[in-house]
Amino acid sequence: MTGLGAALLARASASVASVVLLVAAGLVAAGTARLLRAPEPQRDRRVDVATGLVLVVAGVLAVVLSSATVRVLVLLVAIGLVATAVAELTGSRRDDRPTAIALAVASVALAGVVLVWPRLSLWAIGVALGAWLVLTGLVTVARAVLGRAPRTARPPRRALQRAAAAGALVVSVALVVGTVVVHRGDVRVAPDAFYSPPLAVPDEPGVLIRSEPLTTGVPDGARAWRILYTTTDGDGRAAVSSGTVLAPLDAGEAPAPVLAVAHGTTGVTPRCAPSLAAQPFADGAGAALERMVAAGWVGVLSDYVGLGTAGPHPYLVGPDTAHAVLDAVRAARSLELDLTHDVVVWGHSQGGHAALWTGMLAGDYAPDVPLLGVAALAPASDLPALAEGVRAEAIGKLVSAYIAASWAEHVDGVELREVVTPGYLPLVRRIEDLCFTGRDVVAALATASQMTDEVMRPDVLDGEVGALLAANSPDGDVPVPVLLAQGSTDPLVLPAQQRAFVATRCAAGQAVDYREYEGLDHLSLVAATSPLTDDLVAWTLARRAGEPAADTCA
Repeated sequence: MTGLGAALLARASASVASVVLLVAAGLVAAGTARLLRAPEPQRDRRVDVATGLVLVVAGVLAVVLSSATVRVLVLLVAIGLVATAVAELTGSRRDDRPTAIALAVASVALAGVVLVWPRLSLWAIGVALGAWLVLTGLVTVARAVLGRAPRTARPPRRALQRAAAAGALVVSVALVVGTVVVHRGDVRVAPDAFYSPPLAVPDEPGVLIRSEPLTTGVPDGARAWRILYTTTDGDGRAAVSSGTVLAPLDAGEAPAPVLAVAHGTTGVTPRCAPSLAAQPFADGAGAALERMVAAGWVGVLSDYVGLGTAGPHPYLVGPDTAHAVLDAVRAARSLELDLTHDVVVWGHSQGGHAALWTGMLAGDYAPDVPLLGVAALAPASDLPALAEGVRAEAIGKLVSAYIAASWAEHVDGVELREVVTPGYLPLVRRIEDLCFTGRDVVAALATASQMTDEVMRPDVLDGEVGALLAANSPDGDVPVPVLLAQGSTDPLVLPAQQRAFVATRCAAGQAVDYREYEGLDHLSLVAATSPLTDDLVAWTLARRAGEPAADTCA
């Protein structure tokens, strides 16, 4: 039993089949140990037999029902642990009471840990049940040795037995505390008065309402500001957005070239604004941005509407985020900076989606912000395919929850209760309040892991939400050079989907420089050590120099 527990701990992240077999073997071993336990005075043998049978049956069912949902395995393990707790409390001798209580509490606590991690429970079961098997195995050995030892040798043996039980209790409590910490997320940071616009706001988009110096997370050799400015949504209605501007300390004599950076997913609630983060310039290709600023460029980063400012945030709503990106550049011109009028746009993930939409709309919406090029890094390019491809994964459930929560507030006719799977409304509300930054990421994924079915009802993607996803996919023409970068192992924006999107755009006559980076996933693609960092800097400098852009469609 102890050996099986150690194997479970070592193989907690192994394949599903391996973990299921080890769990089943552990339950059967624990049950067999109960059944073979030697009769003891003042202990009801029937309790051990009943508990042993429950554990053995649970282990057999774990194998028989291995193709069922993860929740079935969760319930089987939880039943086995609770049955053991009951047996410890009802069948223990008076002199064995402290050990029994410790093991009972540990068993119930570990059952609770397993129950709150449905989608991640294979790992949770491996850790929880593995630790339980190791420590209860040691207690079982201690009890067996104690039963055969001379009475004069029992006190130290009993101390060893109680120490093992105490160890089980400590481990279980630690796992419970860890679970609570994970689900709690980050300490709340609310937007301050800077993000509240005055009563009278100009109707013209791109007007700087206010600015203030920003010192948090600013790279060496740079200076920064928070900005609040006017913009419009996709229907032309006035809105207010916040953002940041990053510039070199020493301005050159010539106007500084401008880089508009669209950030990736950070959440859908106001406190998730990048300008409120401890590292406001670390999103996406942050290392490449620092290099560009060091070379004399000015970075302009929009928070988008509803992040920082009052919501709702139009998550993955293309025109709204594109307008916010373009108007941030206009607003930055009112700072104490001498800027060029032409701009290169970058974006990663959600920001890649926003960057492509910016390229599509800039000519009509902001002809005073001429673009030199658009770099979309792992962009959310085909929203229906994205929603369909990863909706069963924890990260896909998180994105789906963000879409559902945001669109229910932003889009007329979309009701959250009618969109999400029955019973998931409280979980979606919980995710809505969590950011995709800091410790909140773990809390958000932990919450998403509790949903064993897809977040959105199966018929929703075939109805209005599916039509909205298609309408917000950036499948229009971008009349400037486009760099589209993708990691070959990306689990969120799947490479096959990206290749299909590129092929469609190429067939439509769009020139695209498509680069796929072997072995890189969604985040490592934009890491400082990624080969994309050098490529992105070189590509951006080439756009400023007016060099011909590569076209892999040709």
